Amino acid sequence: MPLSSKDIIPLTRARAKLSELCEEVRREHGEKILTKNGESCAALIDPERLDHYHRLEREHVHLILLEEAIRGLEDLKTGKTVTLRKLKTRYGR
Repeated sequence: MPLSSKDIIPLTRARAKLSELCEEVRREHGEKILTKNGESCAALIDPERLDHYHRLEREHVHLILLEEAIRGLEDLKTGKTVTLRKLKTRYGR
């Protein structure tokens, strides 16, 4: 669900109507952006949507790790390796 101008709420209004805004976010499974001095400062988001975003983030990290592992295996197959001695010399450890 895309954000509209009605989903951008000044912090002063949010303070006065926080319970109502929370209920609206939960009911509509939506989001509200809170602003302070015209700049976004926080967001109200449905808990289920937040959980979904966190799952997506974890999946993204796992995909990156898998891609790195595949790249490492391909390097092994093609002989693109460095000895431990060279590695220590290169990085000073």
